[in-house]
Amino acid sequence: MAVLVGKKAPLFDAQAVVNGSEIVEKFSLSQFIGKKHVVFFFYPMDFTFVCPTEIIAFQERMKEFEDRNVAVVGCSVDSVFSHHAWLNTPQKQGGIEGVKYPLVSDFSKSISENFDVLAGEYDYNEEGEMEFEGEPAAYRGLFLIDKQGVVRHQVVNDMPLGRSVDEVLRMIDALQFYEENGEVCPADWHKGDKGILENKESISEYLASKQ
Repeated sequence: MAVLVGKKAPLFDAQAVVNGSEIVEKFSLSQFIGKKHVVFFFYPMDFTFVCPTEIIAFQERMKEFEDRNVAVVGCSVDSVFSHHAWLNTPQKQGGIEGVKYPLVSDFSKSISENFDVLAGEYDYNEEGEMEFEGEPAAYRGLFLIDKQGVVRHQVVNDMPLGRSVDEVLRMIDALQFYEENGEVCPADWHKGDKGILENKESISEYLASKQ
């Protein structure tokens, strides 16, 4: 599994559904460079079970992301037409109607490959035939990307394990606090807590305050 933290997020142009219904042909994260932080997350597949709980949970907290000037973008290996159908299926019928942030189609699986979250790979068998080993879908990868297009945080869950929106917001707050104040964030830091200057005196004072 590649560690992308500290590196530029892989670029792509792909089909996506935005605003819940509009299909765009060339969606790219580059549109946010210099303007917004980005939470770019992968989920395995449309019309499944854990995935809608995560996707809807992000939508329900969208104002909190907007207040932080953060764009949220989802992605799976489904076609843009599958995304569109799912987005226009009522939630009571297993859909995600009401979700407005972009969902990217990684139908070629190249985006998942470049972010190294694809749960399998192509290989040749003993007969020299190419076949796919593993799951042809993405793990639950999530990448926090800064305004310069650099990945600052990543987490990858196995498919059965849903993510915490609270933790995503906490990491955004920590990154933005560091960017604005130049102070690092200790364990279990939350917005409103003090940071630490990168010197022994500051760390000693922080540890003493916890005793």
